Amino acid sequence: AVPGAAMLRRSLWLCLCLCSCPARGLRIHEYLYFQVLSPGDIRYIFTATPAKDFGGVFNTRYDQIHLVPADPPEACGELNNGVFIQDQIALVERGGCSFLSKTRVVQEHGGRAVIIADNAYDNDSFYIEMIQDSSRRTADIPALFLLGRDGYMIRRSLEQHGLPWAVISIPVNVTSIPTYEMMQPPWTFW
Repeated sequence: AVPGAAMLRRSLWLCLCLCSCPARGLRIHEYLYFQVLSPGDIRYIFTATPAKDFGGVFNTRYDQIHLVPADPPEACGELNNGVFIQDQIALVERGGCSFLSKTRVVQEHGGRAVIIADNAYDNDSFYIEMIQDSSRRTADIPALFLLGRDGYMIRRSLEQHGLPWAVISIPVNVTSIPTYEMMQPPWTFW
């Protein structure tokens, strides 16, 4: 193994140990990773950031759970496919209402978490800090922000294959994956 790669893996492992204690969960500006298992053309590890001051944390690893695009995509009200979101993770698009409102809609439909993709489809590097709105409401499920390009590519692949959802693993511990084996989206710089 290359000495630099080993040092990088050790540094990432140490950061993960110090920054994501299971009792506290993830803090803002930390990353959470998930891997798309199906469809195969987007079988990559994606990066997301947790909401700053609302939502729950991942206390469980889901090895195969559905990532269901919300209908309508903004998830600002009743969902047409809410029955498919129950006990799964919703993929929602930014816009139309607050991040907290979207999270609450998914929670009310029985979702385990929500991944909110930026509505700027060309955004492949700028993470938005999701904050609580002024309503004083709360949400218990985890809420994550996903780059617009990543969200677009996931939805596009599902549409091309005629699939109602992707199968994902979340969270993924990237420190246990050798750098040369890490399948990253080719359109995103890490």
